[in-house]
Amino acid sequence: MISFLIRAAIFLGSAAVGLLVASLILSGFSAPTSGFIVAVVIFAIAQSVLAPFIATVAKRHAPAFLGGIGLVSTFVALLVASLFSNLSISGVSTWILGTVVVWLVTALATLVLPLLFVRKKVQEKKAQ
Repeated sequence: MISFLIRAAIFLGSAAVGLLVASLILSGFSAPTSGFIVAVVIFAIAQSVLAPFIATVAKRHAPAFLGGIGLVSTFVALLVASLFSNLSISGVSTWILGTVVVWLVTALATLVLPLLFVRKKVQEKKAQ
């Protein structure tokens, strides 16, 4: 149960970092502070539910697209988050760049955040 909660926190944290970076570097990508947490939660839930579903569909019907599953599920999760929160993405180029930025930053954060967490726990144990 603890490991599930840690994974969920890391996934939410990586989603938050991804949306924050996209909103900072893309002018048509807006995640206002008033609904940022809602957008992060909706995005994270949509991403975690949609990625396996889209992967299964692609594997069955279009195996050539398996490499792009992360991008497709990120795009669909952004679409869902923009429909049910005040996340705003305007313009085709912003949708494309936003998808790539959020996908890339979320993937990197998912790798880096556990390392930071483990490092902190190791330092705490050394201090004891």
